[in-house]
Amino acid sequence: MAVSLVSNEVSDLCIGKPALRSLPLSAAAVGDALLALRRGGEPHLAVLAADRAAPEKRAVVGKLCVADVLCYLCSDGNLASPGAALERPVSALLPKGAGLVRRVEPQFSVSEALDLILDGAQSLVVPIGSVCRKKLAAAEFCWLTQEDFVRYFLNSIALFCPVPTLSIDALGLVRSADALAIRHDEPGLSLLPLVRRALSDQTAVAVVTDDGRLLGEISPAALSACDETVAVAAGIATLTAGDLMAFIDYYGSPSESLVRAIKAGLKEKGLQEMLELMEDELSSFSISSSSASSSSSDDESSGGRRLRKLRSRSFSIGRRSEEPEVCHPGSSLVAVMVQALAHRVSYLWVVDEDDYGLMGIVTFADMLRVFREQLHQSSL
Repeated sequence: MAVSLVSNEVSDLCIGKPALRSLPLSAAAVGDALLALRRGGEPHLAVLAADRAAPEKRAVVGKLCVADVLCYLCSDGNLASPGAALERPVSALLPKGAGLVRRVEPQFSVSEALDLILDGAQSLVVPIGSVCRKKLAAAEFCWLTQEDFVRYFLNSIALFCPVPTLSIDALGLVRSADALAIRHDEPGLSLLPLVRRALSDQTAVAVVTDDGRLLGEISPAALSACDETVAVAAGIATLTAGDLMAFIDYYGSPSESLVRAIKAGLKEKGLQEMLELMEDELSSFSISSSSASSSSSDDESSGGRRLRKLRSRSFSIGRRSEEPEVCHPGSSLVAVMVQALAHRVSYLWVVDEDDYGLMGIVTFADMLRVFREQLHQSSL
């Protein structure tokens, strides 16, 4: 029976998961977090602090990605002084309020953990010292996300039939995407509250035409994949949403016309420091890492040195993103689960089959609520 799944422990979902990468809250600056994200192979970084209940232990107090840093750099005041912004404590990146990252013990039931996810936790952290046989040196937690739970239920999908074969429309899973959509001609700075919401909801921002057709998306994942952090922040400050989408779409080969537009916009806004850092960053694509490092000055600020370390890494050139993943109201629940998991996204845009008009969005959270309801019904 499907209800038997909830008696399994969270540790079952942690098998084979790597230890998370972390940064100490007390000793790290924003620039340190950005450098750690660029150097590591994982898209997220945990922020650790002393546990108030047990000071000798560590607690995960936040989860960061490059998109968090971009939103921070584009906020009031930071655009004019990006170097100083990078020197501020990493706590400036953490959202206000608690509960976005929750700790669960390995012996927690899957049902208990699922309730936390659906009650608003973006991610769960699980101590894995007792789960993994290897001794961990620097980390002691792993992440559990919505994707892990969707994959868990997909592995036992036959137990829930016929519900997974029903359309997402029939199940009431298509919800409005108005709060996550922006017209292509709106200014890039209008994206900031939408990107922050997308980070919270684990979705993306839809870029649409004037008549509501889906043109593309700007996702936290695409923003985080951008090597040109300062240039993208400058693009957000100066370009329209449609032009920004085109700017971030290619690794290391931005359109010259868009680069000129960004530079002109920065000059017009008086953002001279941002302009200088952007020009320095873009120049690294045509010079070697050694020549870039030799050009650094002795009196450069530590914020500038962090930016130079970021620019000294190797850059790849190529297309950054694919077409946004879409489905239709008649798509079955199991079909959208498989599609989302295959493309490593936690949402699908729902579009009209005829004109590609944006009708809504379906998310992992929506899908997981269906399974929780089925489990509750089975337990009665």
